[in-house]
Amino acid sequence: MAEGEKVSQNIVLCADGKYRWTYEMSLYRNPAIFLLVWKIFFFIFSAIFACILIADIIDWGTKNIIGFLKFFFYFLIGMTVVIGLGYLIYAVIMGGKYSMLFEMDEDGINHKQMPNQAKKAKAVSSLTVLAGLFSGKVTTVGVGINAARSEMYSDFSKVQKVIADPDTNLIKVNELLSHNQIYTETEDFDFVLKYITSHCPNLK
Repeated sequence: MAEGEKVSQNIVLCADGKYRWTYEMSLYRNPAIFLLVWKIFFFIFSAIFACILIADIIDWGTKNIIGFLKFFFYFLIGMTVVIGLGYLIYAVIMGGKYSMLFEMDEDGINHKQMPNQAKKAKAVSSLTVLAGLFSGKVTTVGVGINAARSEMYSDFSKVQKVIADPDTNLIKVNELLSHNQIYTETEDFDFVLKYITSHCPNLK
């Protein structure tokens, strides 16, 4: 991490005007990444199933609703198992931890996976996508594609909602179609939260 003026024991204000800090999270004890991936696929498939169900009701009425909902329920169980297994494999390969670098200035905040871990994540992603393609499992392909993403940037001018969860050291920075997760040490939580909220003009 670049040298600069120390704002706290963990955060540095660098010469380029960016605040930088690192954070390491246990992939076994903290389920945040697993839940994020699960929610993404849940909403995607829920929307698809809703469209199919509406079309079925238009054509055949309500006689197939119960069977359709049962199928969706079992589908969600299968999806959860696939995502869970993929996540456990990912956690083992990553050594049980997720290491992050955060860069924050007046315009936005960037969440980056540390370079050494990003290389591993991309390798896992390639294998997972190939496995999903050969097996025909859309969920497996999706998990692999998601694993390939090594950074996410939030533009403060586009942020609509900020959710603070001090118990898990997590600040959720949400745009319309992008949800970023910002982590800080406990002693830095209030500083980072106040900085983010004070620079987001469109919070709802």
